[in-house]
Amino acid sequence: MAIIDFVKWNGDTSILAWRFPSQELSTWTQLVVNETQEAYLVKEGVYEGPFKAGRHTLTTNNIPLLTELIGIPFGGQSPFAAEVWFVNRTTRLDIKWGTPDPIQLQDPKFKLMAPVRVYGQYGIRVGDAKTFLQKLVGTLPAFDTDTLANYFKGVFTTRIKSAVTQAIIKTGHSVLEISAYLDELSAALKEALAPSMAEYGIELVQLNILSVNMPEDDPAVVALKKMLAKRAEMDVLGFNYQQERSFDVLQTAASNEGNAGAVMSAGLGLGMGASVGGALGQIAPILQTGGPGTGTAAPGTGMGMGVGVPVPGMPGAAPAATVNCPACQAANPADSRFCARCGGALAAPAAAAPQQQSTTCDRCGGAIPPGAKFCPHCADEVNPCPACGQDNAKGAATCRRCGAPLPVSCANCGTALAAGAKFCSNCGTSAAAPTAAAPAGNKCSQCGADIAADAKFCAACGQAM
Repeated sequence: MAIIDFVKWNGDTSILAWRFPSQELSTWTQLVVNETQEAYLVKEGVYEGPFKAGRHTLTTNNIPLLTELIGIPFGGQSPFAAEVWFVNRTTRLDIKWGTPDPIQLQDPKFKLMAPVRVYGQYGIRVGDAKTFLQKLVGTLPAFDTDTLANYFKGVFTTRIKSAVTQAIIKTGHSVLEISAYLDELSAALKEALAPSMAEYGIELVQLNILSVNMPEDDPAVVALKKMLAKRAEMDVLGFNYQQERSFDVLQTAASNEGNAGAVMSAGLGLGMGASVGGALGQIAPILQTGGPGTGTAAPGTGMGMGVGVPVPGMPGAAPAATVNCPACQAANPADSRFCARCGGALAAPAAAAPQQQSTTCDRCGGAIPPGAKFCPHCADEVNPCPACGQDNAKGAATCRRCGAPLPVSCANCGTALAAGAKFCSNCGTSAAAPTAAAPAGNKCSQCGADIAADAKFCAACGQAM
């Protein structure tokens, strides 16, 4: 044993903690600590320090020349054992990590289960050297980055699987598109893993995801890539999926004359009616067999169309009402003045029918809504004029508004008789048959008509008796 020991460490940077080999250090030991290091003296099982950069003199109770005598009862070893631990405080950024097996998760955009593999690297620095020595290093002679990576492998795998799954589901990005968001995903992973490493005195400086990928031969991956390729193709062509299916239906209809109606019905039955209309307006010239301007459709489709004339009822189309050109018979919107195909003048639109006058009850004078069979105010049965619709009293010969003759009713069953009819079409009674005279003295207080003795309502005007 030297009178004065000299302790210093110039080790590999991959080693995070290193113990000086000798445990019998003299009480005047000179300890030299570099700028990137921190040292601790373990005396009688207790950590003393930290010793920062510079030269330090240790007190170990080991007195030179007397140590051998004191150690005789202890088998020649000093009872005042002392250890010196050096801790590397540099930052290591090249520690690799990765998932040992793919993470099974549902793609948030395409709803398919996909196996996801993630790998990258992280950087660490010993933040609390004493906690690091006590919780991780213990009595090991040295502790390097490979040992650290193995220690945290289980923690990393569990937290990474959970964090990656939550991040992908939360953002809603497809697994195949997640590479554009690696910075955000890396930050989320670092935030999730930092507390677990801080418990052991390790500071997680940074964490980078280098790749998020899937096995190329996995069926789910193949299906996802096909979907993306198909969507990109349709985006370039300016179609969506429903329009493309509509185009397929129309092409099938054009190539199968006999089955065209069935094919179109099937396409419309699948809920593609609107898309068929949108695509039909775009591809009408393709389906036409007579060329531009002929207005003829593909055989068997039953869809004759003039160039520039949209199909009525479809999105973006003209109103359903059309007028045919007297020269070329092409269909044009009803409000057109000239033909869109040949330029010929079209017939002037028909004048609007005069607005029907309001109908009032002949009994109480209240307004009667169109189509009503009884007055909503007095329950009188409506007897409309066939010419103007005005309500008239039962049995009246002419309309009280326009003077037009009113239909004659059957004397037996009350059925309205056609003009010039000689017999009732309901009961066969002769139209000229006289009705039984009402007993004298019974007159309606409303219209003065004769009323039968047992009648509850006037047969002429419907007045209650």
